[in-house]
Amino acid sequence: METLRFQVPMEMEGERLDVCINEWIDTVSRSYLQKLIKEGNVTVNGKSVKPSLSLKTDDEVIVCLPEAVEPEIKAEDIPLDILYEDKDVLVVNKPKGMVVHPAAGHYEGTLVNALMYHCKGDLSGINGVMRPGIVHRIDRDTTGSLIVCKNDFAHQSIAAQLKEHSIKRVYKAIITGNFPDEEGTVNAPIGRHPTERKKMAINPNGREAITHYKILEPLKGYAYAQFQLETGRTHQIRVHMASKGHPLLGDTVYGSSKDPYHTNGQVLHAQTLGFIHPRSGEYIEVNAPLPQYFEELLVKLR
Repeated sequence: METLRFQVPMEMEGERLDVCINEWIDTVSRSYLQKLIKEGNVTVNGKSVKPSLSLKTDDEVIVCLPEAVEPEIKAEDIPLDILYEDKDVLVVNKPKGMVVHPAAGHYEGTLVNALMYHCKGDLSGINGVMRPGIVHRIDRDTTGSLIVCKNDFAHQSIAAQLKEHSIKRVYKAIITGNFPDEEGTVNAPIGRHPTERKKMAINPNGREAITHYKILEPLKGYAYAQFQLETGRTHQIRVHMASKGHPLLGDTVYGSSKDPYHTNGQVLHAQTLGFIHPRSGEYIEVNAPLPQYFEELLVKLR
């Protein structure tokens, strides 16, 4: 059992207990934290409390985290939209709302659960039991192309290509506002946000991040844009566009807290994925069609 102690800073006064702990400990889900609180593994000033407790400045919060046990990840018969597949790799068109791999408190309904059923255990093991076959990821609410490796040989090859920035990755998105430049490049390092640990930010001490953009079509108060990634940092397109004053439509983390078109997250689609096949050396390029909700939005905004 790991014991963590926190003192509530002035700026967090009035916040819910579960929200604050989720800020301090970003490796577990909020639902899992709520379960820990209800089971008495969290105390405030020495007393067991409810997740909804409103905290006060200087309250002492003690969180007892049980020893991590690698859970058994179950294969689940979840339909997959497969864009390409052979004995080494497959490329799936990930739907909106699907998490790529399991995490603490969230072990079912992920892409990995579906892949385990489809591939019958033939997935690379380099990233451990929680992420079999996963060599890169896209956000839960981002749709589109994701490559999966069926063996360690393929995994090492694709991971090397990602490191060298040689994999072609083209995204489509709807961004807010009228973007003045038809095309350009954002070259700004990205790192963890200094105060909001679940967010990323432009950070001079962060890792190099380069995004090439092109406006495909101006829309009513928005723009239809294409992005090509030279690097692949967490939330890269979302952070870079927000830094330019044009966050993605529906991105309530980096943009407006309102979701006027009920998109349930950022309107972002990983359309094109191009890579050198690990075994044959051939160049493979796969394109995921725009999801229906994205097409319908374009019609509404024209």
